Amino acid sequence: MRTRPVRLGPRSVAALVLVSLVGLIGIGWPLFADAGSAVTDHAADAPWLFALILPLLIAVVVATIADCGMDAKAVAMLGVLAAVGAALRPLGAGTAGLEPMFFLMVLSGRVLGPGFGFVLGAVTMFASALLTGGVGPWMPTQMLAMGWFAMGAGLLPAGVRGRPERLVLAAYGFLAAFAYGTVTNLYGWVTVGGLGQGISFVPGAPPGENLVRFLAFVIATSLGWDLGRAVLTVVLTLTVGGPLLRALRRATRRANFEAQVTFEGPAEGSAGEAPHRTHVTYDRK
Repeated sequence: MRTRPVRLGPRSVAALVLVSLVGLIGIGWPLFADAGSAVTDHAADAPWLFALILPLLIAVVVATIADCGMDAKAVAMLGVLAAVGAALRPLGAGTAGLEPMFFLMVLSGRVLGPGFGFVLGAVTMFASALLTGGVGPWMPTQMLAMGWFAMGAGLLPAGVRGRPERLVLAAYGFLAAFAYGTVTNLYGWVTVGGLGQGISFVPGAPPGENLVRFLAFVIATSLGWDLGRAVLTVVLTLTVGGPLLRALRRATRRANFEAQVTFEGPAEGSAGEAPHRTHVTYDRK
């Protein structure tokens, strides 16, 4: 019996698109703001962005439940994986970017699908921030970036298994680790002052000019950190990714998220039969 990722229905897609658009606007609008605009201060708008993200994350969960019938078992698996990911983060945070939670997000997003992966990534980052005392105005950006990171793994082409699948996931994890660092760096680049003239953010400057400055900022400040995160993700995916993928798929099969329960009345002419029969249909694709 094979498993497949939790499917995305129209409501799930709409909720994911909405939260992603809000996140992109909330993270990137300083690049397009006028020099005298107050929106270039990320520290001031972060609480509002966080207030928008939480109900939208709930909307993604509700939409996924409505589309594919996820139940308490799926929510329980979400909680367990988020707790494990949050516990893994302190093991390497602060040491050359070595953060083992990233490979777990890649594998979980691959097995459980993009919608589940997005919520898992955001919830895991929120839980890890509470665990490590990393709550601050930068947290909404980290939650969104981790959600996109795990969601991307769920969007990879299906049908590949075994060693080729681990190679694909390792390559994705390597590239996405840099993408995560790039997105989260945008917050610090806009808000931290005292940077060199060639890498500092200039409010009101043309977007192309600021993007060049931002690229120089990333290379100068965080390239080594992102490289450590990317390499560790590749190593863990190739070494322990196989057993963990099998464990996640086995847990998904046992949870049977897409089982459908239907009720039928008694057959005609049957005497003494129970008033209703319950049939459970399992998806064995």
